[in-house]
Amino acid sequence: MFFDPVYLLFALPGLLLALWASGKTKLTFERYSRTAARSGLTGAEAAQRLLYASGITDVAIERTGGFLSDHYDPTSKTLRLSDGVYNSSSLSAIGVACHEAGHAIQHATGYAPLGLRSALVPVINLTSPVSYILIVLGVLLSAPGLVKLGIICFAAAVVFAVVTLPVEYNASARAKSLMVQCGIVSPEESRAAGDVLNAAFLTYVAAAVSALLTLLYYIFRFSSSRD
Repeated sequence: MFFDPVYLLFALPGLLLALWASGKTKLTFERYSRTAARSGLTGAEAAQRLLYASGITDVAIERTGGFLSDHYDPTSKTLRLSDGVYNSSSLSAIGVACHEAGHAIQHATGYAPLGLRSALVPVINLTSPVSYILIVLGVLLSAPGLVKLGIICFAAAVVFAVVTLPVEYNASARAKSLMVQCGIVSPEESRAAGDVLNAAFLTYVAAAVSALLTLLYYIFRFSSSRD
C-alpha cells in the first residue's frame, strides 16, 4: 500500500474534484463579497432575523476567527461566524450566515439527519485516526484482521461524509427560501447568495467522493491481498 501507483487511480479524481470545488467556493465568495445587500444587514443580523422569524431565541451568535470557519454548534446552541461574515453586509456573508442559521433551525425542529451526524461525531473522532494506524500495522505485520478492522473504522468516516450531504443541502435550501421571506435579500439577490451556497456544497460532495474512493481502494487492496 505504500507508494502504490494504483492508489492514484482511486484518489486522483477525488483530489481534483476537491481542488476544483475549493477554488470555485473561494472565487464565488470573493465575487459576491463585493456586493452589499440592499437591506444593509450584516451576516450576524441576518442570521438573527432568520432565527427570530423561526421562533428560535435561545441560540447565541458569536464571532470566530478564520476564513469561512462558520459553523453551528448544537451542543452549546451557538452559531459562530467568521470575521468575513459576522460584520459584513455582502451577499456572500449573508448567504453563509443564513446557511448556518439553517442548521440551528434543523436542530430546533429535530431534523433527523442532523441528529445522526451529531451522534456520529464522537465515533468519527475515535475511528478516523485509529483506522490508518490499524491499516498500516496490518500491512507491516501481515495481519489481515487488523487491515479489515481499519477498513471498517474508515467506513465510518465515509458514512459521516455521506450523511453530511443532506444536512448541508437542506440547510442551504432553508436559507435560500427564508432569507427572501424575511426580507433579508430580494429574490434577485438571493440567487447570488445561493450561488455561494451551491459552490460551498460542492466541497462536501468532493469530500464524500474522496472518502468513498479511498474506501474502495482499501477494499480493493485487501481483497487482492487475500486472493
